[in-house]
Amino acid sequence: MSFTWKDALAELDRRRALARELGGERRVNRAHDQGRYTIRERIDRAASAFYEVGEFAAYEDVDATGRLRGMMPASYVCGLGEFAGRAVAVGGEDFTVRGGAPQTYLDRMKGGLGGFVEDLAHEYRIPLVLFMEGIGGDVAAQAEKGHSYLVSSLSWQRSYELLAEVPVLTMVSGAAVGGTAGRTVLSHFSVMTKDSVLFAGGPPLVKRALGVDVDKYELGGARVHTAESGCIDNLAEDEDDAIRQLQTVLGYLPQNVWEMPPRGDRSDPTDRRVDEILDIIPENRRRPYKASKVVSAVVDRGSFFEVGARWGRAVTTGFARMDGIPVGIVASNPQHLGGALDAAAAEKQVRFVDTCSTFHLPIVYFVDVPGFMVGPNAERGNVVRWGMRAIQSITQAEVPVVTIQVRKAYGMAVSATSSPDSLSLRLAWPTAEWGDLPVEGGVEAGFKHEIENADNPEEYRRLAEERMLALADPWKTAEAFGVENMIDPRDTREIVCAFLEASLHRVRTSLGPQRRQWSLRP
Repeated sequence: MSFTWKDALAELDRRRALARELGGERRVNRAHDQGRYTIRERIDRAASAFYEVGEFAAYEDVDATGRLRGMMPASYVCGLGEFAGRAVAVGGEDFTVRGGAPQTYLDRMKGGLGGFVEDLAHEYRIPLVLFMEGIGGDVAAQAEKGHSYLVSSLSWQRSYELLAEVPVLTMVSGAAVGGTAGRTVLSHFSVMTKDSVLFAGGPPLVKRALGVDVDKYELGGARVHTAESGCIDNLAEDEDDAIRQLQTVLGYLPQNVWEMPPRGDRSDPTDRRVDEILDIIPENRRRPYKASKVVSAVVDRGSFFEVGARWGRAVTTGFARMDGIPVGIVASNPQHLGGALDAAAAEKQVRFVDTCSTFHLPIVYFVDVPGFMVGPNAERGNVVRWGMRAIQSITQAEVPVVTIQVRKAYGMAVSATSSPDSLSLRLAWPTAEWGDLPVEGGVEAGFKHEIENADNPEEYRRLAEERMLALADPWKTAEAFGVENMIDPRDTREIVCAFLEASLHRVRTSLGPQRRQWSLRP
């Protein structure tokens, strides 16, 4: 066979055009009609440069009887991209090709496209950005292989290893089912468009297994996973919004655990007095306030990006900058459960603190917590186990922690706000109050029999509370050096920025993987 450049390049162009057709015009139009981009359109919109691998991978498309219908491009697109100005490994399923289900020799097993993009992130030590839309398993795969196979043949080892090495960011648009859903949550940040679904098994499988008819959105819609299960961190209006959120989060994180997070703009003066704090925090200590307003006032202007706003709402978490330094923010939220730490909030805090510790982001914690949440629902939700896991997470965090005592700090939940075994700086505002229990309830519990047997129980209770309130005066704690300093709230920004700047010397000399492994659950 004679060779000519013209013929060789023509064949290259022909095969490239075939790959660009994805699953065909009908399936592409269907995705567009449903308001979704194809995988190639997502990557084109997200990456300013994209160098594809596996572009010409293809498989023989056969019908249920085994009759060959033609060749189809692989159901996975991946490569090296420039995302938010950074080199990243990027990939995702092509839903127009067999619902994004993997072909037997192109899937996440070693050597497959999904496996390659994970290896690329691991070997080059660059972030991994994944666009998730796939049905997971597919019975057609066993027809191609000639036999059924054990799912345990599919290795997840690299997926877990990456969590301790590089930022992993995932986005769901459309349907993420089975293995695709599982891969989505193995990430440091996930976002889901409001019209998407995610589940282990869809409505047909639920009907078959349980005899229950369920709508796909009721089963695993965006509301379920961003406001109830906490499976997905953030909700997005559409795919463009989701891509922007991924880009924003990556801006706070380093390329890998061996590098420092990128310092941002430093135009907001560190000595800016936060006068608005006096208006945000009510003088009536029983009145709630919006935690995000306190955070936004203290950090660099416009830098706060909230993560997980719709679930675990007793704490507010997110990324921000202080004098350009990327930091993780945790703040008690008195607008939900009075700020009491329930299981959902503790789980949310664990996940976020672990991410900050992995990528060397100092943590700033604004505390206003009356304790662990109590009551039947809290106990059934496993508040004690998750609460203790939150304590473990922050005490084992390998980053500086600056704690600001805003108002309440009672009970075991306070142990989840700082690390006494390291230089965890604790600052208090004059509005702070703390102790084993809130005085009102604590007096009732500790002196129940004395109060009941008193000649005037109400007067006895009042006198006991007055005595305990006097002992609970936070100034007495400050005098005994039980807290590092009492400060004017308006000076918070300047003081915290100064300590964070000094702490960077420690952070720079502690780069690399954590001594403990990043984990999803206790």
